[in-house]
Order: sequence, then C-alpha cells, then structure tokens
Amino acid sequence: MTEAIERALDEIRFDRDGLVPAIAQQHDSGEILMLAWMNREAVRLTLAEGRACYWSRSRRALWRKGETSGQTQRLVELRIDCDGDTLLLLVDQAGVACHTGRRNCFFQAVRGEAVETIAAPLVDPKTLYGEG
Repeated sequence: MTEAIERALDEIRFDRDGLVPAIAQQHDSGEILMLAWMNREAVRLTLAEGRACYWSRSRRALWRKGETSGQTQRLVELRIDCDGDTLLLLVDQAGVACHTGRRNCFFQAVRGEAVETIAAPLVDPKTLYGEG
C-alpha cells in the first residue's frame, strides 16, 4: 500500500505552500459536502487510514474530519483531476459535514440581488464541539 500511496502523491501538484484543494463529495448521492485543503501528509494519512484527514490553514495542523465532532468521513475513493492540482474525495459522511451543523458547507445561494440561506442547521454546533 505504501508504494501505491507514494505513486499517487507523485501525481499531485501541490501549490507553493505545499497544499492542494480537496472537494469532499458524498459517494452515493453526489452531494458536494465541503472544500478543504490537504498537504502531502494529509493525503498520505487519508489513503492509509481510509478516513479523511485535512490540513487546517488557520491552525497550521492536520485534522481528521470528525475528531472533535464525531462527524467523520470514510474514504471510498480519492480522485486526482486532469491537471493534478485538485482532489475529489468520494466519502461516506457520518452526520453533518459543516461546522455550522448543516449537512454541507454550501448553504448560501445568490438569488437575484440577495444571498439567501437555503439550509438550516441539522445539529447545534455547540453540541458538535462540546461548547456551552
């Protein structure tokens, strides 16, 4: 497995900061869940463990999706786009994907001259992260 992971890493074009954008998509419904960033180690861990791991640009640290909230992403397949500069993670999302408690992060729509919230939280974020 390690050799296959290293070959996959060689196909990915990381940016000057060592990152690549990663889109998480629900494998069976096609629903786009979120966009995050991955560095080499995040990709390596994701492929080795079968669980989505990302790079937090704000914390400057690796984070396994759901390590705090329990809302994990099991990797079904990792795809590399034609230019090698974007990843698509087909995942099985347990619970909500967005830190706001929504199923996905794309809950705002530009409609006419307004930005509308089109999905309500399914879970209180305070419950997800043990706050309050």
